[in-house]
Amino acid sequence: MTQKISRDRFCINRKIAPNLTVTQFFTLVKDLGINKVEIRNDMKSGSVTDGLGGAKVRELANQHALTIVTINAVYPFNQLSAEILEKTRGLLKDARETGAKALVLCPLNDGTVVSSEQTVAALKTLAPLFAEYGIEGLVEPLGFPQSSLRSAALAQQLIKQADVPFKIVLDTFHHHLYEGAEQDFAGGVDVNRIGLVHLSGVTDTRPTAELTDEERIMLSAEDLLQSKRQVQRLEERGYTGTYAFEPFSSVMEAWSEADIAREIRTSIDSLNH
Repeated sequence: MTQKISRDRFCINRKIAPNLTVTQFFTLVKDLGINKVEIRNDMKSGSVTDGLGGAKVRELANQHALTIVTINAVYPFNQLSAEILEKTRGLLKDARETGAKALVLCPLNDGTVVSSEQTVAALKTLAPLFAEYGIEGLVEPLGFPQSSLRSAALAQQLIKQADVPFKIVLDTFHHHLYEGAEQDFAGGVDVNRIGLVHLSGVTDTRPTAELTDEERIMLSAEDLLQSKRQVQRLEERGYTGTYAFEPFSSVMEAWSEADIAREIRTSIDSLNH
């Protein structure tokens, strides 16, 4: 990178620390000199707050001088039902109580086709709920072959068509998986409408279409996603937002706090050198 990315633009997704409590996770992030985190609704506790309650998590974040950037995630946002709307309200309440700025929206990922019209209708339904709670909406296209919304450019088009104030999450793993992603960029993904970038790395050499979340680790010189190059292009196009590390592999189950800290430092160094 010709221009280094400052520490205050990095964020750590809680997925990297499956065995740490909220307090342990917040302390680790603060000790690394990073001031942003993402929290999740798919951790072992089954709760965004590990049962502590939103007010306590907000207090802990404040004590550690951390901003909670997002909660991950509503799924599937583009196949709305009474159950999904209830879940969305619950997560919006969690976001408001914890002080999280945004809630991530993931599309259906089981091979079912969801039309653009259905997705636009879902966005129009969800936007007033997000406004009611004062929370930003971030749509995350998933690059898996079975995903119902793979394209970042299409996601931005549908958001515009729905006339809602949402942005997208651009994920370097999902960008790599979607074979039309480079054409998306050539056609003009608007970096000003990217609300967050997720970073991970892959060294597994299996065919791209066979990659799963299990292959997602942290960044290295051997990264087949070329996340560093993706970041460089975003920077060149004027992206000034946040980069969140979001590995998924089960290898992290065996990581100690020292391992996590080392991997984060190494990944930041790999981007900035």
